[in-house]
Amino acid sequence: MTYHGLTRAKSTVAALLCASILGLAACGPSESNFPGQPTGQGGPNNPTGKERESIFGEDGLKLFGGAADEENVGGSGIGVNSFLWRASLDTISFMPLASADPFGGVIITDWYQDPKAAGERFKVTVYILDKRLRADGVKVAVFRQNKGEDGDWVDAAVGNTTGLQIENAILVRARQLRINTIEAQEQN
Repeated sequence: MTYHGLTRAKSTVAALLCASILGLAACGPSESNFPGQPTGQGGPNNPTGKERESIFGEDGLKLFGGAADEENVGGSGIGVNSFLWRASLDTISFMPLASADPFGGVIITDWYQDPKAAGERFKVTVYILDKRLRADGVKVAVFRQNKGEDGDWVDAAVGNTTGLQIENAILVRARQLRINTIEAQEQN
């Protein structure tokens, strides 16, 4: 490398270093405000000083329950409707659980083989979609496999109404749980 090339490289590095320092210095706090921006007592992140709406809603973030309002009866510290959650677990209790996430509202069973139906097994995934007890608050996906001639499990079609029947059974159980809870509260 020639003397001229080395000098040019040094000056380029020096220029980049100066630009970086100036750029970082510009990131510091500033007392100036943009034209047309209101100046209040709220600070740089809230210049008007007015209270802003939280992303967690009017009541804030409640992790482990809190005061229950009348509309959300049964919405305990879990992330979904507690009646739907318990009803789902009750309805599919005969199947082994692989995973249960009460905050996300997902229950996944492991493969279940009915002793009466050799060569066939089922797996169920329950999605609880709402914190309210509603008919569209639960969705069920059913998977079925048959044992092939070579001994391997092969995916098979599931009846169109199988998932819907399980959803209905969950909803009936959830309503029973809610009625029992309301009756117990009225007696106290």
